Amino acid sequence: MRYPEAVNLPFNGTIIQEGFRPLRPGDPVPAGPALWVVVRGNDLVLVKEQGEFSFFEGDRPDWLEGMEGICFGTWYGKPLFAVSLSRKKNLPAGLVTEPFNAMEERLDDRLLTLGGLASQVLSWDRHSALCSRCGGSLERIPLSWGKRCTGCGHEHFPHIHPCVIVLVRKNGEFLLGRKSAWPAGRYSLVAGFLDFGESLEECVHREVLEETGIRVTNLQYVGSQNWPFPSQLMAGFVADYAGGEIAVDREELEDARWFCRETIPASLPGKRSIARWIIDTYGLENVP
Repeated sequence: MRYPEAVNLPFNGTIIQEGFRPLRPGDPVPAGPALWVVVRGNDLVLVKEQGEFSFFEGDRPDWLEGMEGICFGTWYGKPLFAVSLSRKKNLPAGLVTEPFNAMEERLDDRLLTLGGLASQVLSWDRHSALCSRCGGSLERIPLSWGKRCTGCGHEHFPHIHPCVIVLVRKNGEFLLGRKSAWPAGRYSLVAGFLDFGESLEECVHREVLEETGIRVTNLQYVGSQNWPFPSQLMAGFVADYAGGEIAVDREELEDARWFCRETIPASLPGKRSIARWIIDTYGLENVP
């Protein structure tokens, strides 16, 4: 199996643990040619040569002049700089953009994971310019991703947003839903953000009931995935049907149905997502 456990999925640290060493602001940056992890919207900007993708390597290129880079680690000893690039900026010949969520999965998992980490770092930096307590400006806390307000002194740290995602099973079938904004025919698992005062398990019960009218039991945690769009942690579960008829919350979903192997939708999430991993592992493989 391509991803034997959820920890092996892209965007999780296991994918890059062999060659990656994290650095935080204030850590010494190794000398030598750098790797530039350039994010433009939901795309990575990459060098493409003979069908292979790679990060731009070398001194800061002219097309990145004026762009602040954040060194977030090294890759086999070479410093990695995360840079956010405007969509209005024209790219030189030899550079291409590749979506993070491209269904074709042309990018190497390690490249994708480093790009996701860079995107998460840039998102935090972009959205942490001002103090949410007093409106003052923030400055970096040395050797940390945290920031301290220059006015009130309050400290801020990166926000990670926990979400649940669950496969509900019933007599050889499993429950999938679709949002109206998704591509035609795309179905996926019920998912949602934790609310105040909720455990992960309580969130599963609430989300499934609210979105589909279905009650669940026998929850089993099966793994998690860092999802840097912009900064989610997806906690995966499987659960058994406990009762109820499908009643779709039209503000959340366009449709929800029971499926089996023979009726599986034509379009499912990409194999690099925990949604697809759960469907493949606990739906298509383990449902009789």
